[in-house]
Amino acid sequence: MLDQNDTQKIKETVTAFLDKATLSPISIDINFSESDSEDSLEKKDLVNLNIKLSEPQILIGERGQTLFEMQRLLKIILNKKLQKNFYLNLDINDYKSKKVEYLKEIAKDLANEVSITKKEKVLIPMSSYERRIIHGELSQRQDVVTESCGNGFDRHIVIKPK
Repeated sequence: MLDQNDTQKIKETVTAFLDKATLSPISIDINFSESDSEDSLEKKDLVNLNIKLSEPQILIGERGQTLFEMQRLLKIILNKKLQKNFYLNLDINDYKSKKVEYLKEIAKDLANEVSITKKEKVLIPMSSYERRIIHGELSQRQDVVTESCGNGFDRHIVIKPK
């Protein structure tokens, strides 16, 4: 389990990381929760790290790619520094949370359209993270079904009427 001392180490490490990238954070918010591990039945700490910057575009990148790569890099650095294994969810200026809400709204709107017109809709290629959000949002619907199609960077979702 992570404690208050770990929170301070995380803050210091992230601040030093951003300083080396010549970026000064406005604020760094950290909170912890417990998450089920995908690969086992054990519980792991989930560290939610939200960084506020005056110029976030540099660290978010095109379609959030830089943000996801930075999350992966920081997770490796922090796991090694703290000698503890945990999940890291990095968000910059609430980009991810806004993106999740946007994807859910798009999914609902397109599912409603498919339900009315009875014609399938093909979405643009998305990352596995984005596709998982769409599938999750529409999984409880009885009138439509989602399917991932394509390979690699061309993988996309098709929303079909049931």
